[in-house]
Amino acid sequence: MTFKEKVNTLLTECLSEKASIFLIDLTITDAFKVIVNLDGDNGVALQDCIDVSRFIDNNLDREEQDYSLEVASVGVGSPLKLVRQYKKNIGRTLIVKTGTEIIEAELVEANDDFVILSWKAREPKKIGKGKETVQKELKLPYADIKEAIVTVTF
Repeated sequence: MTFKEKVNTLLTECLSEKASIFLIDLTITDAFKVIVNLDGDNGVALQDCIDVSRFIDNNLDREEQDYSLEVASVGVGSPLKLVRQYKKNIGRTLIVKTGTEIIEAELVEANDDFVILSWKAREPKKIGKGKETVQKELKLPYADIKEAIVTVTF
């Protein structure tokens, strides 16, 4: 079993005990720096990162392979990568980049195939001069999303 396979197996085992925490990214560099990024349905607590780090560290042998380990939660400005992340952010405002446009909209719905975004836009009136505010809604398949980031409001 390779070093990466061992780490992946340990990570899977550890996260199976923490149902609300899930893996976003696992990176192992050529210098054996292990970087684990986690997210959770209710966020990730510092203790969750500590528990995962200790579980991996306690089950790997540094005599067999010297490595460094970094376990963290995804940051506020990190792009959404998994359907599970979209589902947990329903009701929040996203900045979504597609191949042709950038949309800032509320995430109204997320299922396994697509998201539904809703926002207000100013468009020219159909009759007369000036603009009017219209409610827009877009059903967007995940394949069409290049990047989606949750906006932070204070």
